Amino acid sequence: MEAYFLGIDIGTQGARMVILDSNGEVAASTEKNFGLDDQSREEQSPVMWWKACEECLLKLSAAKSNQKIISKIIAIAVTSTSGTVIPLDQFHNPLHNAIMYSDKRSTPQGEKCISIATKNNVQGFTGFNSSSGLAKMIWFQETYPEKVNQIAKWVHAADYITGLLSGVWGVTDYTNAFKSGYDVNKLEWPAYLTTDLLIKKNWLPNVLPSGSVIGTIEPQLAKKISLPKNIKIINGITDGCASQIASGAIRLGDWNTTIGTTMVIKGVTTKQLLDDEGRIYSHRHPAGYWMPGGASNTGADWVTNEFGNNIEYLSEAAAKLIPSNNFSYPLRQKGERFPMLAPHAVGFEPAGLSMEEKFTANMEGVAYLERYAFELIKQFTQEDINAVYTAGGGSNNETWLKIRSNVLNLPIFKMKHISGAVGAAILAASNTYFKSLIEAVAQMTCIEKEVYPEAILSNNYNNNYHKFIALLTSKGYIKNKIHA
Repeated sequence: MEAYFLGIDIGTQGARMVILDSNGEVAASTEKNFGLDDQSREEQSPVMWWKACEECLLKLSAAKSNQKIISKIIAIAVTSTSGTVIPLDQFHNPLHNAIMYSDKRSTPQGEKCISIATKNNVQGFTGFNSSSGLAKMIWFQETYPEKVNQIAKWVHAADYITGLLSGVWGVTDYTNAFKSGYDVNKLEWPAYLTTDLLIKKNWLPNVLPSGSVIGTIEPQLAKKISLPKNIKIINGITDGCASQIASGAIRLGDWNTTIGTTMVIKGVTTKQLLDDEGRIYSHRHPAGYWMPGGASNTGADWVTNEFGNNIEYLSEAAAKLIPSNNFSYPLRQKGERFPMLAPHAVGFEPAGLSMEEKFTANMEGVAYLERYAFELIKQFTQEDINAVYTAGGGSNNETWLKIRSNVLNLPIFKMKHISGAVGAAILAASNTYFKSLIEAVAQMTCIEKEVYPEAILSNNYNNNYHKFIALLTSKGYIKNKIHA
């Protein structure tokens, strides 16, 4: 039986949709860009997100070449940014714009949340800094007290789109709920959220594993978009975890790096990794394992914003310049959260670099940070990392893959289709067509590229890596030396 699955990714810069068949081949795709500026890093309109979704859905269903595909879509799942939250009124309308994960205004509230969670002996995660949904909820309560009584529900970005697709509200998943204070050990919202932070219990959603079927498509929407009325709507997942799914790194011992707007590193372990500094946190795997990792504020947001349409030329030029001895840290906002906790960190680069040199140094800087992250992880797991699966827009650049493989001194595996939307589509298939997420990933992913380190280049990068880390240490961004 032919079967298709639709994945929706509401990213920082746009909405993307992918339809996969049961073998993981892309049958159709489309996207709508939002653009990115300083204001959109703090707040975005969820209504704008939904209009973009409707536009993309209409575009997919209107294409004559998609008619057979559309009629055989079995399920839809949504992914979006972790830590982005929206207060809704009783009619499921936003009381405020979505408060983005990258919004730093909730820094004081994050410190308050960390203090209270620590005081209440929370086990597993107390890193409720400004990138957490919990800190943003408290910020909203304190900033807009006149709106507090109008709150009916707090939802995450993926939940909002899922609610409009299904008409089912008040449901979220483990990965989204995690940074909003949900206890993934006890599988409950802890009491201190209400007693100490004054978050009402009825504001908080019911939490189910990612991939759970929560309903079918809302009938009026199905009619408007010309979609089958029996499409199942699946409980979503955060973007980093969706990219991890698409990368293939979903079995025990696998590790993934997703380089999109930010850099997210996640793996699969039997035990939860506990980090007192909150740099590493452990999501709950849909199969019951743990998915530890962290999200950096450094990623690939500098690529298109600063180098426009010259990426192909610059990548070819960079291939001739590596390894460079220029040390750049392309952090485009103040503060870093992983692999070091440095709220005062700012990006830097040598003066007088050409465009080609700057592009090269930026790619190398992200790779050095990635290596430092894996050395931090190894300190916790005491286990070797044998290979890295990769996803996100940054993994499409062959020169960058070569740099990263040699900086890490590890093989890097890139799947054929690696976007967050693809991960969401695989999630949609996991409990509707396949028996589990692990089975869905095995059937719907395929390695497209394998990159291996080269001895001389890797050795040169090893020397430069230690110089880069020494530079970060001299600036006070790294405080505790890692003994990997």
